[in-house]
Order: sequence, then C-alpha cells, then structure tokens
Amino acid sequence: MQAAILREEMRNLGCRPPLYSSGLSMLGPALLKYGSDAQKFEHLPRIARGEIRWCQGFSEPGAGSDLASLKTRAQDCGDHLLVDGEKIWTSHGDAADWIFCLVRTDFAAPKHKGIGFLLIDMASPGVSTRPIRLISGVSPFCGTLFDNVRVPKANLVGAPNAGWDIAKYLLTHEREMIGGRDVRVGAQRPLYELAVREIGLERGRLVDAALRTDLACYEIDSLAFDLTIRRVRERSASAQGIGALSSMLKYYSAALIQRRQELTMSIAGTRALLLESDGATPGETARGWLSSRGHSIAGGTSEIQLNIIAKQVLHLPGT
Repeated sequence: MQAAILREEMRNLGCRPPLYSSGLSMLGPALLKYGSDAQKFEHLPRIARGEIRWCQGFSEPGAGSDLASLKTRAQDCGDHLLVDGEKIWTSHGDAADWIFCLVRTDFAAPKHKGIGFLLIDMASPGVSTRPIRLISGVSPFCGTLFDNVRVPKANLVGAPNAGWDIAKYLLTHEREMIGGRDVRVGAQRPLYELAVREIGLERGRLVDAALRTDLACYEIDSLAFDLTIRRVRERSASAQGIGALSSMLKYYSAALIQRRQELTMSIAGTRALLLESDGATPGETARGWLSSRGHSIAGGTSEIQLNIIAKQVLHLPGT
C-alpha cells in the first residue's frame, strides 16, 4: 500500500517514474520462489539496484498463444546446455544484459512437461538480435537468435523440466504489472483538457455532446478500474500474488488504453491521421493509436485472458 501511495503521489507531481524492468516485475518474483540460493544471491541484488537489464524469451515464430509448442532446444552436454533456436517479440532485447528463456529440455515428454526455465547472458557467443519494425514506425521488439550457445547448467532455474510451472507463475506477475499500470500514465494532460483546447467550450461545456459523454464514461470507468486494482491487491496475500485475477486486470487495462487512444484520435480530428510531423502536429497521436492495438496481444492475447478468467476466476464449466 505504501508503494502504491508513493507511485500515485509521484505521478500527481509529474515525477519521473521509478525503476522499471522485466527483472524487477517478473523475474525477481520467480527467482524468489523457484531460484536456488546461488541464483538469488547472484541476480536479485543487481536487479534491485538497477545494475542489470533483463528481457524475456518466451514467444517464438511458431509458438505464440500456444506457447508450450516452443522449439528452442537446450541439449544436455554435461556441465553445460547447448541452446539453439529463435525467440520473437523480445522487448528491448538489443539493450538487455541477460534474458530469461523457456527452452525445450525433453522432446519426448508431453509439450507442457519438457520445458526448462533458463537464464542466459546476452553477451554469450552465438546470441544475436535483430530489430522488428512495427506499423507505428518504432518498436522495442527484437528477434533473438541462439546458435550453439553454451549456458552453464547452474543457470537452469528449478528442475530441468519444471519450466512451464515457473512460466505460469511469472506470467501472473507480468499481467499484474501490465494491468496494474494506471491507464492515464504517460499522458501529457487529462483528456478533457486536450478536448477543451482542440474543440472548445460553449456555456461551460464541450461543444461536441457525443464526445462529452464518451469522455465522461471513460473517466468513470478508469476511476472504477483504479479502485478494482486496489481491491484485488488488498484481497490477495502478498506472498502468494493475485493469481488468475491478474488476467482480469490485464484484459481490462488493454481495453481502457485502446479506448483512450480512440478518444485522443477523435479529439484531434483529421490532424491525428498524420504519421510524420508537419511542423505543428508531431504525429504521436497516430503512432500512439497504432501502438495501442498491440496491448490486446502483448502479455497474452485478450482471448487467452478471457479463457483464464472463465475457468479460474468465474469457474464456468468447459465445453
């Protein structure tokens, strides 16, 4: 609660946000639960101090929503593993120091049972990255290639084939992180202020009545979502995390972010369609709208989140 209050006050003051990284929000909790003492001692202090940047190696070109179909291989070679394969959508992979990866440790086992969770130094020979350009023109994403990469066995977290359970636990923290972000973070000004500047007032109200209603509904839903985040976190035991409820937060957060971008486009009108600067309009509105479409995919598609909510939160019967 103290951390939540601090974040809110810093946001209200317009302060630069504190340290954020995949190591802090995802790998750290997984190492606390599944890592060996040596792994905790080596990695957790550097994660907490911001001395090392981690990226995530889960998705592959042929394994997205069906993540357990991954093919990246980790062959047991005695004191080390030999890793070959490819990961995709590696956020900030070109700037990361280390990557936590899901790798296939047993091709004979059922696909969910033959997966390991491996920590790999990005400076290892055979690791390379290539940027992925998105429709918005910019992207944090990379493809990551592993070509006969030697990784010490000491970097394997948990049992050799226990990676799927570790990944599921880590993903609840990723979705909590994504869903727990204030959907208004990063906005230069509240939407109603932008609307007043772009459209104007008449008798103290926005001229566009339909847009006025949409803005009011968005603000109400955003405030309700903030309260939902607080309620979920208060109900959960801090040592256990929030489990499947993280899918609920992630799903609705994506929807709100996309609604905000739609409203921003409506407020700016035809000028919002510009991708490049014309001297007055820099093009961020269109790029922001294009980028927002990916929020219903990143961290697990909205369809997958709805399945998790139906099964694990609402306990609906299967078909």
